Amino acid sequence: MAEPSFDPVWDTIYGGGHTVRYPWDAVVSFVFRHAPRGVPRASVRILEVGCGSASNLWFAAREGFCVTGIDGSAAAIAQARRRFADEGLSGDLRVGDFTRLDGLADASFDLVIDRGALVCTGYSDAARAVREIGRVLKPGGRFFFNPYSDRHTSASSGRAAADGLRVGIDKGSLVGVGQLCFYGRDEVDGLLREGWVVRSLQHLELQEALDGSLHAEWRVVAEKPA
Repeated sequence: MAEPSFDPVWDTIYGGGHTVRYPWDAVVSFVFRHAPRGVPRASVRILEVGCGSASNLWFAAREGFCVTGIDGSAAAIAQARRRFADEGLSGDLRVGDFTRLDGLADASFDLVIDRGALVCTGYSDAARAVREIGRVLKPGGRFFFNPYSDRHTSASSGRAAADGLRVGIDKGSLVGVGQLCFYGRDEVDGLLREGWVVRSLQHLELQEALDGSLHAEWRVVAEKPA
């Protein structure tokens, strides 16, 4: 059996009480801009890989969309399920490995969200995840890919590990979040070279003026061709 790509640090983080209550603004924009028009929201299916405590899916469920989330952390999914139950929201929230979307049918989702989750795996695991995302997306469906950039201050700290990962990160805003991959333009292009049409490719940088550290990320919208 293949080794899981999940970094167990996240079960420790969520098990220790960490939670995210509100959605990321970029995800909200992606959903409202790219959800299919002219159909009931309840028939629009949204998948988030590495959903954590499902704050993005909480927003989407409240807006009437049909949501599914997968995360390797049982503690995170337990949090998400409790919140959905407490608020009377419906969602398929499951513990699993997003490099193998077992049980999810081909061409069954309109939108797929990755908000800083695929970066927690090596490049080859991320490539497997993207192939699975392409499998479960409907033709014409869209994928939001949001990895950290190799220009991020944290990208030059810690030490190199297998498959492009960095571990022991000790600088920048990503200290304590476990193993991470950082993406340059070549890595972004390579991941989406086959089977995708890139509709938007943004590189964002935000500098902390007090210490000069840089937060840098990509925001990519890719479409599965019809």
